Amino acid sequence: MEILAAVEALPIPAAVDLAAIVIGALTGGLLAAREGFAVSGVLLLAVSGGLGGGLIRDVLLGDLPPVALTNQSYLPTVAITAGVTFFFSGWLSRLTELLVVLDAVTLGFFTVIGAQKAQMLGLPSASVVFIGTATAIGGALIRDVLLAQRADIVQPGPYNAVAALIGAAALTVLAGPMGLDPLPVAVIVIVLVAGLRVLSVWRGWEAPVAVDLPLRARNRLVRRRRRE
Repeated sequence: MEILAAVEALPIPAAVDLAAIVIGALTGGLLAAREGFAVSGVLLLAVSGGLGGGLIRDVLLGDLPPVALTNQSYLPTVAITAGVTFFFSGWLSRLTELLVVLDAVTLGFFTVIGAQKAQMLGLPSASVVFIGTATAIGGALIRDVLLAQRADIVQPGPYNAVAALIGAAALTVLAGPMGLDPLPVAVIVIVLVAGLRVLSVWRGWEAPVAVDLPLRARNRLVRRRRRE
């Protein structure tokens, strides 16, 4: 009952919610179409892109059956989106820049949904950040598993999980210690996540990789001594 109350308390317009699911499904479906998948593959990747993060979130929070299965609009919306990508993938591929922006906004939206839901259940801040990030990137993670490839979120490249992680952390601070209302917090976090994602794509920023600090310091010391 507490979970259901938390879901109902989230200030999410249905149209915005469905729009985010459509964009997520589009990205998954277009990838399947570019890979030459059959209609079943397009549908499967559309489901993972549009609903995968929410499925992971609800399973982790024990909200069963997941909202993706109980909501009457979600699966039909994804199915229609998959059909559009199946028949119009070439035309949709020309909208790459627009899809990058829309995908970034969706990343921020899913981050907010997951983090706010966890926060309203009274979970610790670290758990809120984890759930928010998992909701945002869960669909992409499932997609990469289905494609039998290394998950995109663990490779160097434009900010994805990093943007969601920063956004979820910002939400815990803004809605926690600062005590801001949920709606302004949601807007701020969505803009923050989307901005980081878009800028990283356009400017070529890459997520940091592991470094060996002692080795780096030793190499710098050696180079300095050689100059002397």
